[in-house]
Amino acid sequence: MSEHIDVLIVGAGLSGIDAACHLKNKCPDRNFVILEARAASGGTWDLFRYPGIRSDSDIFTLGYSFKPWTSDRSIADGPSILNYIRETSAENHIDEHIRFDHRVTKTNWNGSCWEVTAETSDSIITFSCDFLLVCSGYYNYEEPYRPAFTGEEDFKGQIVHPQHWPEALDYKDQQVLVIGSGATAMTLVPEMSHSASHVTMLQRSPTYVVSMPGEDALAKKLRSIFSSKVAYTLTRWKNVIFGLVFFTLSRKRPEKIKQWIIQGIREQLGKSYDVKKHFTPSYNPWDQRVCLVPDADLFKAIRNGKVSVVTDEISRFTENGVLCASGEELAADLIVTATGLNLQVLGNIEVSVDGEALDLANAMTYKGMMLGNVPNLAFVMGYTNASWTLKADLTSGYVCRLLNYMRRHHYKSCCPRPNDASVQPEPILDFTSGYVQRSVATFPKQGSKKPWKLHQNYFLDLASLGYGAITDAAMEFRS
Repeated sequence: MSEHIDVLIVGAGLSGIDAACHLKNKCPDRNFVILEARAASGGTWDLFRYPGIRSDSDIFTLGYSFKPWTSDRSIADGPSILNYIRETSAENHIDEHIRFDHRVTKTNWNGSCWEVTAETSDSIITFSCDFLLVCSGYYNYEEPYRPAFTGEEDFKGQIVHPQHWPEALDYKDQQVLVIGSGATAMTLVPEMSHSASHVTMLQRSPTYVVSMPGEDALAKKLRSIFSSKVAYTLTRWKNVIFGLVFFTLSRKRPEKIKQWIIQGIREQLGKSYDVKKHFTPSYNPWDQRVCLVPDADLFKAIRNGKVSVVTDEISRFTENGVLCASGEELAADLIVTATGLNLQVLGNIEVSVDGEALDLANAMTYKGMMLGNVPNLAFVMGYTNASWTLKADLTSGYVCRLLNYMRRHHYKSCCPRPNDASVQPEPILDFTSGYVQRSVATFPKQGSKKPWKLHQNYFLDLASLGYGAITDAAMEFRS
């Protein structure tokens, strides 16, 4: 017989622990369980172990709204973030609700509840739940994006992808070649340069890079005046506002922002460095994610001669490294393929309603967190232009408001209905980044109008999810 749960959460990472804390504090009359596919909590921050792993946004917005970040670091390293997540879980007694080694594979809405199937290492277990909250993120943890390169078998050294970093890998005094220039490469390259003899970052095209202080001076000042919670809240709001202004200006005045970013890089690298070739993208800021480096560490490593940037295409691998399309051969003892991630929808769970499989690619998202014609299911999908947790917090808070509303009015189910024929489907993500373009066709769509429109704007979502009405013309409730 299946175990029945009020709310079943999928994933014990940053979002899952956040959702559990919200439920525990705002819906104390609901029992919940977290099913986690891996053997430990932390999600991305437990999975990734490559050198220098850190956040690519400030920790005051990546952190939880209810738990202050008290360290001086504003760009936090991976182990510190993992400890913060697990500390939050322990403080709120969430650990006892987690079932590890439970990979959710499929779920079906049977008209009154969700039937959920999970696989463990030695069995298949079924659950039923009134409400399903998917907090699995959108990265494929099993298979990163890893293109095949001609001649890989000829290379005499080791080839490593950051997502599957060997624990005992020693690269001291070696020549390291990092393929890619996304957030992972921007983290790896300066960190590895401390031990390697030299690190070369090979990129097909440049990325926007902005330096930010590793410590937030205002946050330290505020902590000396106010309590840690007040100081954290004020710093968080300051960073939210700055991030939104920066994104808005990037969209409205792209040339001005581009000029500002490039000028900052020129000041770091000097007039003789070819900034145009290596750090001036062909697209506008925030058409793809802007990379963040703390305390200009990447630029310092370039100035010190420990790091080189090569902008070229790969012709083939050779015995000693990589032959570029230009004819230049880059020597390497170790090649790191920081080539990106694969995205997946709802943790690759098979979703059915009344036994009929849901075509997620043709589903429409409601308020960026539910699916049209799918009852009692919500998912967390963070911002692409700001910290993931900002949207996760709002989503979890809204789910709690929704559950409490349903209980007060004795409703058994809620279901968004896309019944407005004037609403046109649009891609859910408008980034031109390769990892987005490779997968966006498999994702649900957003709509051209509210409440189907997905906002990449914290203040609009705060008004809608945090304080807006639970009822509207699209939401159907049944008792």
